[in-house]
Amino acid sequence: MARSDPFKSILLGALVAALLVGGIVWLMSLERVSRQTQQDPTAPIAASLAPGPVIEAPDAAAPSSPAGIAIRVDQGWLAAVAQATGIPARALAAYAGAQLRLADEAPSCRIGWNTLAGIGRIESGHGSHGGASIDAEGVVAPPILGIQLDGSSSAVINDSDNGALDGDAEWDRAVGPMQFIPDTWSRWGADGNADGITNPHQIDDAALAAARYLCASGDLSGAERWRAAIFSYNHSEQYVTDVADAANAYAGQVG
Repeated sequence: MARSDPFKSILLGALVAALLVGGIVWLMSLERVSRQTQQDPTAPIAASLAPGPVIEAPDAAAPSSPAGIAIRVDQGWLAAVAQATGIPARALAAYAGAQLRLADEAPSCRIGWNTLAGIGRIESGHGSHGGASIDAEGVVAPPILGIQLDGSSSAVINDSDNGALDGDAEWDRAVGPMQFIPDTWSRWGADGNADGITNPHQIDDAALAAARYLCASGDLSGAERWRAAIFSYNHSEQYVTDVADAANAYAGQVG
């Protein structure tokens, strides 16, 4: 029986120890990744529904009522989530109210208020771009207008509304807190505050129109369909990622 070499034994022991430590570190890393995936399996690929569904106020109007969407949102929920996320309460009421309305109109869509809030944040800072603000009636003033879509740094979109919405009779501009192009608004414009007018500069109207537009893509609970819906809103993969990041951040702040 050959005598063992002490030096080789030391090396072998060190190697085994290193492998054991490495394996433990690898397993810990794997467990950490698994735990993170379980917590938010779609981030940053897409936005998941924010935890804690919007609570309808007990005395709010029934879904069939002509009352606006914002009145349906529980005021306690609204105050708590606005404080947690920093979203202006008037804008948040529109996003949450749109989620409630779509839960009635298209329950299979499963759109979340945080997805609409993600779009609102990227498009206009929730109606604050350029020093604008949302008044108690939900109207953004001064109006938020995008650049002329003349092809210089955008697609070429000639005027489609004689300047009625954007004040430009030569080129179209995106308008309002959710930045609708006039031609798109002509097809998707909504009356979210039930005043008989579809106004892209009014946050309830704009949020409800955006929700319906996105829900036309189908069930938004899956990452692929969600990303396709957001991409249809703005044809930029970076935009999709930015909205997902914002929406997931909001979900995490109320989780």
